Amino acid sequence: MPDSLYIATNENATGKRMVALGVMELAMRRFDRVHFFRPVVRSRPHEDQSIRLMRSRYQITTDPDEMAGVTRIEARRMLAEDRYEGLIQRIQQKFKRLQETCDFVIVEGTSFQGLAQEIEFELNSDIAVNLGCAIMPVYSARGKSVEDCMQSIYIGNDSITDRGGQVIATVLNQIDAANESELRSAYNQTSSASQAPLYLLPEEPLLRQPTLREIQVGLNATKFSGDETTFDREVTRLKVAAMLLPDFLERLYPSSLVITPGDRSDILAGCALASLDANGPSPAGILLTGGMLPPLAVQQLICNTSGMPVLLTSVDTFTAATEASKIRAEIGEHSPRKIDSALGLFEQSIDSEDLATRLQAPDTHRVTPMLFEYSLIQRAREKRVRIVLPEGSEPRILQAVDVLRRRDVAEIVLLGDPVAIRAAASHVGISISDSGVEIIDPKTSPLRESFVNEYYSMRKHKGVTLDVASDRMLEVSYFGTMMVAKGLAGGMVSGSIHTTANTIRPAFEFIKTREGVGCVSSVFLMCLKHDVLVYGDCAVIANPTADQLAEIASSSANTATQFGIDPRVAMLSYSTGESGHGEDVERVREATAILKRKRPELLVEGPLQYDAAIDPAVAATKLPSSAVAGRATVFIFPDLNTGNNTYKAVQRSAGAVAIGPVLQGLRKPVNDLSRGCTVADIVNTVAITAIQAQDS
Repeated sequence: MPDSLYIATNENATGKRMVALGVMELAMRRFDRVHFFRPVVRSRPHEDQSIRLMRSRYQITTDPDEMAGVTRIEARRMLAEDRYEGLIQRIQQKFKRLQETCDFVIVEGTSFQGLAQEIEFELNSDIAVNLGCAIMPVYSARGKSVEDCMQSIYIGNDSITDRGGQVIATVLNQIDAANESELRSAYNQTSSASQAPLYLLPEEPLLRQPTLREIQVGLNATKFSGDETTFDREVTRLKVAAMLLPDFLERLYPSSLVITPGDRSDILAGCALASLDANGPSPAGILLTGGMLPPLAVQQLICNTSGMPVLLTSVDTFTAATEASKIRAEIGEHSPRKIDSALGLFEQSIDSEDLATRLQAPDTHRVTPMLFEYSLIQRAREKRVRIVLPEGSEPRILQAVDVLRRRDVAEIVLLGDPVAIRAAASHVGISISDSGVEIIDPKTSPLRESFVNEYYSMRKHKGVTLDVASDRMLEVSYFGTMMVAKGLAGGMVSGSIHTTANTIRPAFEFIKTREGVGCVSSVFLMCLKHDVLVYGDCAVIANPTADQLAEIASSSANTATQFGIDPRVAMLSYSTGESGHGEDVERVREATAILKRKRPELLVEGPLQYDAAIDPAVAATKLPSSAVAGRATVFIFPDLNTGNNTYKAVQRSAGAVAIGPVLQGLRKPVNDLSRGCTVADIVNTVAITAIQAQDS
């Protein structure tokens, strides 16, 4: 069984880092301990973009020096001294030391900058063979005919096998979609039964667009204005502003970098206003040349009104434009959109199960956090549903929508004023005009009248008048929930700027509970280092009765099963088994008995203390004969006070990711976000809601 994979290529700029990232994501879901290695780095290991990316994304704590073999200067010197074998041995020693600490290693080969291509490709093959790695070569189809692509693959793969290498799969990147069928046909015509599969990856223009941060570093420019996140915007093209403002604005392109001398106040003011125009071509940023600054009033307009990122350089405009045009785009730790696009492209184009089988990676039944989050995205994709997000102009929501669109997770509807939403999107460097995201304004939507009448009909027995119903449907939470109730959306996610009550009250009013369910409750999906656990109820029912506790436990077990977690239910209390007495523990004992009667097929134990529920050693002492104690996956807390504090304590102290609260028991899914939620939290919650909608 190969315990390492070498990503090799035969030229520069083939996209091997994107492939390495995709394979790393796959390996992280299949192995417990995965590491990353680069045999040759440009300069110092801690400056290598690939090492920095992998350490940042996967929380790798190993020192960068241990993740690299030699620098390019060292490699060139040893080759010049005719120490070819010595170079490989030195890399091998570093690799083997790292390999001893993990189960699987992804190796990203050299970058083809500084050596002859033929020598470097052979060097990569020899390094891979002597490290004991299976090899996955990556070739580029950019600007090549089908015949040229096939020739490149045959020559490269033959060279690898001639030197004793094992080609486990071949990747052809940056293909023209129009050539896909012809490429597959040409490869299959000459393939044998034992030949490695060919994976085809289409060209993604975004991956070739440098970010403002990359331009800033490449030019050694100074950040003059803009918060840190704005410098992660991609630049679609460079626009030198040498003409008068009216003519320039006619030629302004969306997400372009405007390069202009610092004394061109008219251009700066025009760009600031363009950035506020939701329907216009908003630039990504401005590069001021000549070391000049505009007057103070113009500076304030740029910094305080538009929030546009501005860079400052001392060189002249021509030099700045020339140097900026040479800067290559990278998939790095500060390019989240590129990472999401790269992973989305990899996951959609490469048969991950086939590749995992070829790696012979063990597929365990344990649900790790990374496998869990991956499974959310994959399951949501299986049957894409429509999810409504009422907080349409919130920046985190818009950033999450960008990720969801790139990962192809769900169809998204944003609620709110379209102008305000597009302006907010532009402010965070996101374009949604051509993204397929639908925007609905409750104030002007033709749906509103029917929603008002529907709400009035359902709630008039509670004293709701038509005027009240009309006002309710101006509220985005009510409007979005009515879309779900009427089947115009599969589910709703809200709460990043609204309270839990604002989010779930409409659902309680007219979505109601599923048949046979007595109460709506919630769970948090707690992603710990090696496991995903279910905590309920930590958000909705303050002081549940015994019947409600049993209902919460039953619903939580169903939720666990829905998301691939084998439910072993622990009914928590301050005592274990028969050791304690009192009103609170008796309520848990009664709830346990109710649940066992209603769901005899469930593995349930209670009352249990938390340590006895989760720790096998403690369970062996306190309740040795239990099938749940020490192995629980679903934890039911006796009240909201205990549950809410416990999930937050575990989240903060153990560094767990808490996804939720996920509401359960409703006929159709509506889920709440924490007001402190991150973009990743929103993405995960939308995926969960989409999966719930598939099953509702």
